[in-house]
Amino acid sequence: MNREEALKLLKENIENQNLIKHCLAVEAIMITLASHFSEEEEKWGICGLLHDIDYEKTKDEPNQHSLMGAKMLEDLGIEKDICQAVKVHNEVHGILPQTLMEKSLFVTDPLTGLIVAAALVLPSKKLVDLTPENVLNRFKEKSFAKGANREIIKKCQDYLNLSLEEFIKIGLEAMQKISQELGL
Repeated sequence: MNREEALKLLKENIENQNLIKHCLAVEAIMITLASHFSEEEEKWGICGLLHDIDYEKTKDEPNQHSLMGAKMLEDLGIEKDICQAVKVHNEVHGILPQTLMEKSLFVTDPLTGLIVAAALVLPSKKLVDLTPENVLNRFKEKSFAKGANREIIKKCQDYLNLSLEEFIKIGLEAMQKISQELGL
């Protein structure tokens, strides 16, 4: 499956535009991480783009989220390692990420929400005006963007051997590159 087919599939399964933007943000960061680690950028991007493919179908059954998505992708013949990363990214299941792609998706998913929230409190509401320091300061505020699980984001240190500062910088720069698509 190429990126164009993956995006079409995503839009066939997800109506909420903010959720589509979230998937685009995760895709952008996954591509940047793949480049950083000399991995397959297109594959990692597709993994990020499709990671929440089942979100609207499972919104009333969060314990099924990612299990259904992985099965949907498997049934479409998507590579097994992408399907496994999709399955593992939902911490509810308690499946520890094993591969670098699984670990990257696991920690990237909540980071996008923190970055978006940090941009939205700026007067301009623009990613271009956001700095890694802004995001790091917001990270330290426990009551800010509560849905962005800090404990998972911090695993970038163990899982990816990246400091929190490095990881935030990579994530922010990746999202800034697609700020037009994100409307930020």
